[in-house]
Amino acid sequence: MYGYDQNQGAHQQYAAQQPYGGQPQGQPLYPEPSPPSLADAVRAFTTGTLSAEDFQQIFATSKVYCPRGDNPGFLALHNTQQPVIPMFTSLKELRRYAGKESKYFVITGAEVIDLLPTGYGFVLDMEGEHRMVFDAKAVEQMVDFAMRRMYG
Repeated sequence: MYGYDQNQGAHQQYAAQQPYGGQPQGQPLYPEPSPPSLADAVRAFTTGTLSAEDFQQIFATSKVYCPRGDNPGFLALHNTQQPVIPMFTSLKELRRYAGKESKYFVITGAEVIDLLPTGYGFVLDMEGEHRMVFDAKAVEQMVDFAMRRMYG
């Protein structure tokens, strides 16, 4: 019979069946390529090989690591021309900046754009090789772009 090993006698056990071609069920024959990581997008954007629109689309769906204090919310740096909030593309980058035992929270880039206080910018990977600074005006442009994508 099909679907189990006939040589097991009274203790028949089902054999693992694979569809034609030997691929385990549930796995596509040609897997979809994974989207670029935020760190890859930062590198591509800073080197000019990724457009601002493409970067923002990747940023919106990516995880962003933010240092935090004892109170909820973003930690801001005020010793810059405009206040900026440090954010990181990975936990490794955050630890490089804030130390191994630092507190943090993780949100998406879209949530960053939604929750960032008016008049604040942010900096991605402050200690990284491809640091990116978005001033308050750039954040406003990102909000406008997000609104146009959502509402036309």
